[in-house]
Amino acid sequence: MLGFRRRISIETERMTLRLPTHADFRSWTELRETSADHLRPWEPVWAHDHLSRKAFTNRVYWAGRAEGQGTALPLLMFHRDDQRLLGALTLDNIRRGPVQAGTLGYWVGAPFARRGYMKEAVLALVHYAFFTMDLSRIESACLPENTPSRGVLEKTGFKYEGVAQSYLQINGRWRNHVLYANLRHDRRGRTDVG
Repeated sequence: MLGFRRRISIETERMTLRLPTHADFRSWTELRETSADHLRPWEPVWAHDHLSRKAFTNRVYWAGRAEGQGTALPLLMFHRDDQRLLGALTLDNIRRGPVQAGTLGYWVGAPFARRGYMKEAVLALVHYAFFTMDLSRIESACLPENTPSRGVLEKTGFKYEGVAQSYLQINGRWRNHVLYANLRHDRRGRTDVG
């Protein structure tokens, strides 16, 4: 059948990671809205229509196109038992050729923070990226004071690589970020810097 593609779904012990669909609008909007105070200190300023149906529809179309073109893999995280939306993670800026790399970003809803969901999701996505997508390097960055995010990265095999000055606009200000990377064939030793 022409035009039919298998939808990506990554299973973990407690979750299903999959592309967003139009039917996810209400749960996505509700989780983002109730988690706003938890998320805003770590994210770019939300557009005025961030929680609108139109913005979410655009997000769904972008996700499908990006996955189809191989430039990004934006996934929502659902608890397998009750299908609750827990958060999201995106492998973006996927580069091929001699690079074979992508950039990881993620967020988890306030009610589900510090329960190990993001660690579980990152481990699954990293495995998928290395062994299904054949990537060699996954990069990620976070604010230096974002201890929970740094913990997720360090517990999932990412190693500290340095600081990027004025890396992203977060909460309306250009902010420095600490840089991490996970390599498929990592031979680097453990580092305690950063």
